[in-house]
Amino acid sequence: MDVFTRFANQTQGRDHLFRATQCTCMLLRYLLEPKAGKEKVVMKLKKLESSVSTGRKWFRLGNVVHAVQATQQSIHATDLVPCLCLTLANLNRVIYSICDTILWVRSVGLAPGINKEKWRMWAARHYYYTVLLSLVRDLYEVSLQMEQVAHDRAKREKSPSQDPLGYSVADEETEWLQSFLLLLFRSLKNHPPLLLDTVKNCCDILNPLDQLGICKSNPGIIGLGGLVSSVVGIIIVAYPQMKLKTC
Repeated sequence: MDVFTRFANQTQGRDHLFRATQCTCMLLRYLLEPKAGKEKVVMKLKKLESSVSTGRKWFRLGNVVHAVQATQQSIHATDLVPCLCLTLANLNRVIYSICDTILWVRSVGLAPGINKEKWRMWAARHYYYTVLLSLVRDLYEVSLQMEQVAHDRAKREKSPSQDPLGYSVADEETEWLQSFLLLLFRSLKNHPPLLLDTVKNCCDILNPLDQLGICKSNPGIIGLGGLVSSVVGIIIVAYPQMKLKTC
């Protein structure tokens, strides 16, 4: 109950919940549209998706302040690569939040003359940069974890009576690939926050890739990616110890 209360009291938590609902509607709509006799259900899903999207815009109005605070925190990261990646990512997040706010102002009719398509593309571009830089940071952290696992493995291999990985590779041609995948698996298994952050960013990048025309997708894949990302976000908000640390 305490976890739910802490989650429900946070704007970020409610936004993740709304986004999960929105993406579920998108996914279900994509699956049901080709089927005959589902027109009413599809229409209801569209209305619910639109209503939830409108609600999310209100939750995101304060994101500019959060992004500025995150930028100030990331500057103090001790490692140069995370410091650079996170600072640039958060600066792009600030610009994205400004673009998103301007789009909200237009949607409520306060400034109907705003070019919606132009600002939408700017928002998508800076959101793409934000997620891409976050992914670069994740890959860097993964490489460090893999290096540590490999170092520990080399230490244990000094004892000839032990097989440190508990795994033998019969085919030498595929040994490097299997060793790499096993190192990757063990690295992420030993560091759940890194696994969650990597999965979330991989899912988040699908939408801007589609909007910018870099890699076209369909609403089903985008909806599924958004749903997975939202579930991961809910876990991170509900259990703060699962959040990947900045420093």
